Amino acid sequence: MKKLLIMCFVILAAIGCGKKEELKPIKVGITQIVEHPSLDEVRKGVEDAISKSEFKDRVELNYQNAQGDFNTAQMIATSFKESEDMVVAITTPSAQAAQNQISDKPVFFAAVTNPDVAGLTASNVTGVSDQSPVEKQIELIMDLLPEAEKVGIVYNTSEQNSVYLTELFTDKAKEAGLKVVVRGITNVNEVASALDTIMPEIDVLYTSIDNTIASAYPLVIQKADQGKVPVIGATKPYVYQGAVATEGIEDYQVGYQTGEMLVRYLQGEKIEDMPYETVKNSSLYINRKKSQEYNIKISETLKERAEMVD
Repeated sequence: MKKLLIMCFVILAAIGCGKKEELKPIKVGITQIVEHPSLDEVRKGVEDAISKSEFKDRVELNYQNAQGDFNTAQMIATSFKESEDMVVAITTPSAQAAQNQISDKPVFFAAVTNPDVAGLTASNVTGVSDQSPVEKQIELIMDLLPEAEKVGIVYNTSEQNSVYLTELFTDKAKEAGLKVVVRGITNVNEVASALDTIMPEIDVLYTSIDNTIASAYPLVIQKADQGKVPVIGATKPYVYQGAVATEGIEDYQVGYQTGEMLVRYLQGEKIEDMPYETVKNSSLYINRKKSQEYNIKISETLKERAEMVD
């Protein structure tokens, strides 16, 4: 009997030792200020980077969209402070809201143009900037539209990223000998009237990384076509929606690189040792149909390195 009890004990101990320790799920909240193709590409990049990591089976994603409202972004951040282990904040407003509410958990931003200007400097905050290669985009305007003298920009004056890019573009364009005409807006309802007033004054419209403009991009293209004004965009999805061309970074790569930073943190790297990053390489995209509509001649040099979009 004693031997039987000892054998049972040994068997039970062996079974217990053979069990794998159940790992806790890792809760990751993703907050995004609004949905449009550029930001959706960023989010997809984040999700893909996580899904290709060793943590793919443990990460539980909780995606929330603020529908363009900063107060809602603040509420999402407050909720994530209690429910999530870490946060990915897509766009400047969402990242600012997350930093305002969360100080004891990692916050990874994505698609923030200038983190320093945005004040995203807390020790628990890092991520990937989507700074546009503005000088290359100005060169593209001059290559494709050598007769153009006046460049128009419509931008949201309440978006820090857009204000910064508009000022940067204006300075660099003036250095290149171009005149820049701007119209400021505060919400999507003002886009149409701003476009109506600016079109007669310009030779080309430049659309920067601006969430309000991106949300209304079909309207932007419609107004530009009506005014017979070609559009040069700051990002690839703009070209797929009707802009003539862009020399820009990949939104997907911004997100993927952000996801890789999150994975590095899970592997043991300290967030305070991870300065924010940028995407170094840009790509050229040209909309074949739109370039033909505006009788734009594309040099062989540009053709060799461009991805033509139909």
